[in-house]
Amino acid sequence: MGSLARSKHNMAGLADKFAVNLKNERLRKKLSQEALASKAGLSVSYISMLERGQRTPPLDTLESLAKALSVSATSLLS
Repeated sequence: MGSLARSKHNMAGLADKFAVNLKNERLRKKLSQEALASKAGLSVSYISMLERGQRTPPLDTLESLAKALSVSATSLLS
């Protein structure tokens, strides 16, 4: 596998981890998608797409989600 292909594979893995971690953290905090969306200033449909791995957030959105969940951005990615 070339370095570009490896990089894309690693990014896909990171996006999958993020999707799982986001949903798990939201559920652990007993928040609905609606409540998280409101706290983070995002739409419910966008939260849903993030949790299903259909979208990858830009850094400012990652920070907003981490703040809304009272966790570090790093914890959502690891």
